[in-house]
Amino acid sequence: MSHEFTVSGRIAKPVAEVFEAVADPKKLSGYFTTGGAQGRLETGATVTWDFHDFPGAFPVEVVEVVRNEKIVLRWGSAEPGATNKTTVTMTFADTGDGRTLVRIHEAGWSDTPAGEKAAFGNCEGWTGMLCAMKVFVEHGLNLRQGFYK
Repeated sequence: MSHEFTVSGRIAKPVAEVFEAVADPKKLSGYFTTGGAQGRLETGATVTWDFHDFPGAFPVEVVEVVRNEKIVLRWGSAEPGATNKTTVTMTFADTGDGRTLVRIHEAGWSDTPAGEKAAFGNCEGWTGMLCAMKVFVEHGLNLRQGFYK
């Protein structure tokens, strides 16, 4: 059995605005990719994300985008020496009260101690991303600025 997880959070903005905060590389760079994001998230694209806490730009394959509903990505598993990729599925749902529920599910690590460690690390990372996105979208602040470097 491979490792997987789901994290979620509610952001007090409409779905379209929250979705764009992920799909638009300029906005994503404003709170998540501390080294910058290159390329809009569109089905079939390969974009790059760079993080100061993990040097080097990561290629991110965009498997599927359904505007204002879902983004599916594939990228390296972050397991030392591994060649497998994990799949990240983000969903965006209107809660009916002006907020958006964002769910992020990631799966595909190997069933090894290294796979488990990588999965826990990404779970922490996606939780941080949701917190930073909430503060950025609701208040215009970059929570991660200076956090890692």
